[in-house]
Amino acid sequence: MNELKFTVNLNENKMRIDKFLSARLEETSRSYIQKLIENQNIKVNGKNVNKSFSVAENQTVTVNLPENKPLEVNPENIDLNIIYEDKDLIVLNKPQGMVVHPAPGNYTGTLVNALLYYCKNSLSSINGVYRPGIVHRIDKNTSGLLVVAKNNKAHQGLTAQIKNHSFTREYEAIITEDLHPLSGSITTQIGRHKTNRKKMAVLKIGGRTAITHYETIKSYGNYSHVKLKLETGRTHQIRVHMTYLGHPIIGDDVYGKSKNEEFSFLNGQCLHARTLGFVHPTSGKHILLKSNLPEYFLKVIKILENNSQE
Repeated sequence: MNELKFTVNLNENKMRIDKFLSARLEETSRSYIQKLIENQNIKVNGKNVNKSFSVAENQTVTVNLPENKPLEVNPENIDLNIIYEDKDLIVLNKPQGMVVHPAPGNYTGTLVNALLYYCKNSLSSINGVYRPGIVHRIDKNTSGLLVVAKNNKAHQGLTAQIKNHSFTREYEAIITEDLHPLSGSITTQIGRHKTNRKKMAVLKIGGRTAITHYETIKSYGNYSHVKLKLETGRTHQIRVHMTYLGHPIIGDDVYGKSKNEEFSFLNGQCLHARTLGFVHPTSGKHILLKSNLPEYFLKVIKILENNSQE
């Protein structure tokens, strides 16, 4: 068994135990968490609870995860929103809620399952059997553009660009309040949170350098529509940086605040990987692709526009 412990924060008070843990264990499904509860693998202050239990501030939630069994990754016929494709790579638009690769609690329905069906054996093998073709990833509840390599040469060419910061990744988000200044850059060290190992945090000592450039697209007073460009690509970098600046992304249950009732329909952070640019690893041509904002994002903007006119 692998034991994990979490302390309930003030903004998590009265949250259902399964919802609390699905936010802390981001790539673990709620149905898997409920199964752990039923099997008495989850305790609160040392006592068993049921799946409708609501946590309280300062309580300790202990999760005993069974040892991982070898994953069998199977092809699945899942629709892919492909933006660009050739013999070397695919650029696709990942929907919010889809996990990129299999993990405990998410053995099926992932992007990798879909890619195995669509591409069959035409995927790079550099990242192993569980992450074929995966050059970079975005969080489960972040939507947007990803590039997938069909062969190892393309994979190596793309990862080299990510490493030397010539790979363009631009996101758009809705954050709380206005940034001051309205545009700029933030440079910090990001590493694992000292007490919550499933989260990342800005660290004074240790971690890895993380650089995000930001620009305000439009201010709505209590909220802002912003563009965020990654110079580095640390885990949860944008979400951590926005919270560190005091402007968390709305809908972010892990790094943000409690959901505003106006945006209760959100199933995660209002964050979309909109633009992707790179030099094609075979042809040498520069490719720059931009996706449309998804429906959930447009719904948020419509609410903000209506509120600003009142």
